[in-house]
Amino acid sequence: MQTPVEIDFKGFDGSEAQKFAIARHLAEVERKSGKIISGRVLVKAPDKHHRKGAPFEISIRLKLPAGREVDVSRTSGADERHADFSFALAEAFRRAERQLHDAVERIQGEVKVAAEQPVGTVTRLLEDHGFLETAEGLEIYFHRNSVINDGFAKLQLGSRVTFVEQQGDKGPQASTVRRLGKHGLR
Repeated sequence: MQTPVEIDFKGFDGSEAQKFAIARHLAEVERKSGKIISGRVLVKAPDKHHRKGAPFEISIRLKLPAGREVDVSRTSGADERHADFSFALAEAFRRAERQLHDAVERIQGEVKVAAEQPVGTVTRLLEDHGFLETAEGLEIYFHRNSVINDGFAKLQLGSRVTFVEQQGDKGPQASTVRRLGKHGLR
């Protein structure tokens, strides 16, 4: 970490054991990711009038490269286990680790992006197969078994479909053919 993490306690003075537990969780998160620049952990004690059974509120803000941040500030008030400091702290850091993992993947470009499926128009229909035309004007063969959800019977000339193009024995063919709805939606 480039800058030491700030640890603040609101409504009480944190014990050395609590500070040590926070430092241990931070070290584990940094060991797993190694991408933390700076951060802040805020622990808010339960309201003085409702200390028994009331939850600790723990906020974690970690700064990452490329201006990204992990911000865990939501504490489940409905879960009485958050009245236990150790549980509330571990739960907050579990959420922070999940968010941090996702942020690091985005920074590294490892997030999968769904490939856009091409759209075609049905130009010929025969007994057990048909042909569609791509946006580029290519004619591609498809078999009735390639149409998703037994949708071959619902196809008509001019139906718009999405498909996956593959190379067949006699040239390109479409698999995973899916009829698009009225407004071009699946």
